[in-house]
This record gives sequence, C-alpha cells and structure tokens, in this order.
Amino acid sequence: MKIFLGADHNGFKLKEHIEHYLKSLNYDVKDVSGNKFDEKDDFPIHAAKVATSVLANQGSVGILLCGSGQGVCMAANRYKGIRASLVWNKEEATSSRKDDDANVLCLPARELKDIDHAKELIDTWLKTEFDGAERFKRRIKQMDELN
Repeated sequence: MKIFLGADHNGFKLKEHIEHYLKSLNYDVKDVSGNKFDEKDDFPIHAAKVATSVLANQGSVGILLCGSGQGVCMAANRYKGIRASLVWNKEEATSSRKDDDANVLCLPARELKDIDHAKELIDTWLKTEFDGAERFKRRIKQMDELN
C-alpha cells in the first residue's frame, strides 16, 4: 500500500515521526510536503498534493496533518473521490474506514502530543477494512455524485 503524507507547519514535526514509523513497518511512504519546515506554509497546498496523489494512484491512501486536522480535512474533501476523515480516537479511525471507506486520514497535530497515540490511530485506520455493506456503498456513491 502506498501512503502519501502531507502536513503544514503545525503538523510538520509529527509528520516526520509518522514517516519514520511507517517506513519502519515497510510501508511505501511518499512525503509530498517535503522535509523542510516552513512556518509560513498553508495547509490547502499540502491537502491538494495528498488528494491528487491518492486519486492518481489507485489503492493508495493519504495521511494529512495540521493543527486541528479540520483544515486539511475540508481542503482534501473538495476533491471528488476523496473521503477524508478527521480522527482523534480509535473508534473514529475504525468507523471512518469500516463504514465510509475513508482514503485520507486527517490528524490534529495540536491534540496528538503523544506519538504512541498517533501511531495507534494510524495502525487502527490502516488495518481496518471497508465493510462493503450495501448501505455503505450506496452512501459513498451518493457522495461521489455531489457537485
């Protein structure tokens, strides 16, 4: 599975930890926001890079970080076919994948001070499979048909 990472200045430090962690687990990781901290960067640019990368690489997923997680989530969800989900606990990580087949995980860097908690959320999200129930497929199709 290919994983595209992106973060603004608020999520940069956590993103670096996550990248090393995922690579240690032998995931194919591509950091599309780069390895240089920029306190003046804007989250929509990084969300766009992750969203377009996920859309261009079938079967891939993305992980985005910003201070609250909200900004990157809203920006990524502007792309048709992206189902970005803001996650702060294991239940939300599971639900976003199992019920909604989320393909982009958005994390609130200011809230995730504990790297082990962030790893737990990522592990849960990556290991949870889409349920495939007809009602979930129907709802995803409806979302994809929105303008």
